[in-house]
Amino acid sequence: MHDLGEILQNRVLIVALLACLIAQALKLVFELIVHRKINVRVLVETGGMPSSHSALVTALACGIGETMGWASPAFAVTTVFAVIVMYDAAGVRQAAGKQAKILNQMIDELFQEKPEFHEERLKELLGHTPVQVIVGSMLGFVVSFVAAASFQY
Repeated sequence: MHDLGEILQNRVLIVALLACLIAQALKLVFELIVHRKINVRVLVETGGMPSSHSALVTALACGIGETMGWASPAFAVTTVFAVIVMYDAAGVRQAAGKQAKILNQMIDELFQEKPEFHEERLKELLGHTPVQVIVGSMLGFVVSFVAAASFQY
């Protein structure tokens, strides 16, 4: 139990998780603005505006830079990790979502006349657009620096 207490006192981790939670909450706001309805599923789904993954890893890297130094190996590692996560979100997962959309269309067309075919549709919203990743990253940056200005890590 003592270790859990130490984890909960890790301000860099708390701020990174807070950035992620804020991004998830903002997805609900964007959903309301764009579609004029509340869809609470966006709180747990992948994709959407802004990227919570990008907010999390950017806040983490900034927190490490703030606490351990901008020239530290730990900052370098978290920055590389952040770039990989954001590249994956906007590149690989976005492409997989586009492929899923095409496969779903093909299944719809091929098996339109076969009602006995009940295959589950593939999830199409897997990744993020580059704008969603950039906005998420900017959010993580802002949350981290507001936290740093508010209290010492």
